[in-house]
Amino acid sequence: MDEKLQKVLARKGFGSRRELERWIADGRVKVNGKVARLGDRVSDSDRLQVDGREVRARTTEQQAKVLLYHKPTGEVCSRKDPEGRPSVYDRLPRLRQQRWISIGRLDLNTSGLLLFTTDGELANALMHPSSGIDREYLVRVNGEVDEAMLERLRAGVELDDGVARFTDIQAGRGAAAGSNHWFYVALTEGRNREVRRLWESQGVQVSRLKRVRFGPVVIPSAIKAGRFKEFSAAECREIYQYVGLPAPRGLSQRRPTGRSAPSR
Repeated sequence: MDEKLQKVLARKGFGSRRELERWIADGRVKVNGKVARLGDRVSDSDRLQVDGREVRARTTEQQAKVLLYHKPTGEVCSRKDPEGRPSVYDRLPRLRQQRWISIGRLDLNTSGLLLFTTDGELANALMHPSSGIDREYLVRVNGEVDEAMLERLRAGVELDDGVARFTDIQAGRGAAAGSNHWFYVALTEGRNREVRRLWESQGVQVSRLKRVRFGPVVIPSAIKAGRFKEFSAAECREIYQYVGLPAPRGLSQRRPTGRSAPSR
């Protein structure tokens, strides 16, 4: 059977479907020696090239991986930063013939849970808006907060890119100190700075923001900022099952490493 080119490349771990669509549009992909076009479909017999290099079939040693990283503030989520700021990719374990794909992003001043995988299909399933997967954040806001404001944030607020809302808001740890208030908030989208912009629309400022959960994955207290944990085969299979994808055959039976990320 033939499949969309970006879907095949995503499954081989080159990136998310959206990212690969940009690569195809930029002329970085060839099929049987010809520059590919968006909408091309390919089969197992077609010869694929990315940036002039042959696309190899995934080997037994190149099985899909999933990794949890505790992002500190001050790190960017891009692979390279023109300003030379540290990247989340600097701390991840090195791979051979694969690449880590970020499942969503966090801005420079947001810390917490980031998921990575080598399987673009899994990344796409976890990030796609139709999945409705919720993200939970611990947030500290500065300013006066009342129940009417919280109700507006639950009901929906018009932002410059459309209506946004929190699906849940719960009081956070400890009592309010002066004008500072802690809350746990959840939403099912991943728009740019959405949590911050929702609070700012109500005239209050976010002074701390940390993602603590993505779908079924909660950040473990033992994984400190700048450290990572690679998922076991069983944990990987649970993630595939959660998004309704079949787990790749031959998924490695390694246990999660829990290793420290390398220090700078």
